Amino acid sequence: MENFTASETSDSRRDWLKKSAAIAAGVLTGTVSLAAPEKKPVVTRRLPIAVSSYSYWPLTGTKYPIEKVIENAARIGFDGVEVLHRQMTEDSIAYQNKLKRLAFDSGLAMPLLSIHQNFLQPDVAKRKADIEHTFKCINIASQMGIPCVRMNTGSWGTIKNKRQTDYYTHGVEPPIEGYTDEDGIKWTIDGMGECLQYAEKAGIVLALENHWGLSSNIDYLLRMYNALKSSPSMGLNVDTGNFVGEPYAGLEKLAPYATIVQAKTYYGGGTFYDKEMDYTRIGKIFQKANYKGFVSLEMEGKENPETSVPKSLELLRKAFTFTA
Repeated sequence: MENFTASETSDSRRDWLKKSAAIAAGVLTGTVSLAAPEKKPVVTRRLPIAVSSYSYWPLTGTKYPIEKVIENAARIGFDGVEVLHRQMTEDSIAYQNKLKRLAFDSGLAMPLLSIHQNFLQPDVAKRKADIEHTFKCINIASQMGIPCVRMNTGSWGTIKNKRQTDYYTHGVEPPIEGYTDEDGIKWTIDGMGECLQYAEKAGIVLALENHWGLSSNIDYLLRMYNALKSSPSMGLNVDTGNFVGEPYAGLEKLAPYATIVQAKTYYGGGTFYDKEMDYTRIGKIFQKANYKGFVSLEMEGKENPETSVPKSLELLRKAFTFTA
C-alpha cells in the first residue's frame, strides 16, 4: 500500500472543499447545470457499401473497365464492388482471377455478380438457353469468390421501347398473346428451381430482383420467392428504385426478406426516369427489418460518375449507419 503524509491528506481535503464550493456557487448563480448531459446516438451497425460497376457504364457506349471501377472504389472509400457481367471484357479464368486479385489487394469485397436472363419465353429451348447461361455465371461467381448472383424474371417483350413510353409510370406489360402472367410465374419458378439446384452445389446465393418485367408486381415477386425459399441458395435482391411511384410501401414489404440491396441515385436527372428518394426514411425501413448485409450503389443519373458516385457514397453512408 502507498503511504500518505498528513500534509498530503490535508491538501487533498482543501482541494475537494474548494471544488465543492465552486460547484455550489455555480448552481446558485445559474452557471452550472445539474441536468444530465444529452445522450448522443449510439451507432449500432454500419452497413457495408459497395458500388456497382453499372454506375460507371449504364449499358451504352464504350465499356468502362471494371479494373478502374475497383481502383476508384478503393480510393473513394467503398467496401466492395458489384460486378455487372455484361461489363466484363471476357469470361476467361485469367481475367476473372485478375479482377479477384485486384479487389483483394484493394481491400474490397465483391458481394454480387449481376446477370440477365429471361424466363418469360414460351419457347422452352430459349428458356433452357438462359438457364444454361445462369449455370455459366454461377461458375464465374464461384471462381471469383462472389457469394451472390442477381437474377431477373425477365420481360414479355410486348412493349418494345420502354424508355419512350409511359411504362415506368405503371410497370404493367401485357403478356404475349395466348399466355398469361400465371404462365410467366410458373416458368420463372421452374427455371429458378433448376438454377437453384446448380447453385446449391456451388454454394452460391441466387437473389431474385424486383427488376421490372413480371417482378414489378410485388405480390407476384413474393409468390415466386415464397415458392422457392426452402432452397438454401434462394435470396431476394431489393432495388430501391424499381418501383412504380413512391417506393416506401414496396420496400416495407420486401425489406424483411432482403439478401442484398441495390440503392439507386439519380444525380443530374435519371437515365430512364426521375425518382425522389428519401434515404433517411429508407435506411430506417431496413433498420426496422434488421437488415445486416451489403448495400450496392447503382448511380443511374446523367451526372458524371466522377462527382456523382462520391456524393452517393456520402448519402448512403449516412442513411445506412444505424443508431439507437
